[in-house]
Amino acid sequence: MRLRHVVVLCCVVLNVPLPIAAQSNEAPTAVLEIRSYNLKPGTRDAYHQMLVKEALPMLQRAKVDVVAYGPSLHDADSYYLMRAFPSAAALDKAEEAFYGSEEWKKGLRERVLAAIVNFTTVVIEIDQTTLNALRSTMKAGHD
Repeated sequence: MRLRHVVVLCCVVLNVPLPIAAQSNEAPTAVLEIRSYNLKPGTRDAYHQMLVKEALPMLQRAKVDVVAYGPSLHDADSYYLMRAFPSAAALDKAEEAFYGSEEWKKGLRERVLAAIVNFTTVVIEIDQTTLNALRSTMKAGHD
């Protein structure tokens, strides 16, 4: 999948205008992991609160760069999470450390997994301008 197509997809998911960055000719400088979660019916609001109040602070402590997150617009039971890493190897290392941690295993793991029916992960290379444009959607009022 070409980067421009992914940016267009992300803009649709986030309900934001297509940034000029989508036309960027910059070389990729990072990888972006995009997760799309199908949640059990009726759990999305509680899932969002758990992510904001508990999971995001854990991810921050683990130095994981959360770019954007929130409810999907296409149905009442979908959610997305975007995380950036310097490289695919750094992504693997960060996930191994985070999901292998006692804080995750003895804390949120069961509650998070209990809300998820399934999820899909896409990992792409991305340039800094496009990454910053995606990041700005969170600063623009998404929470």
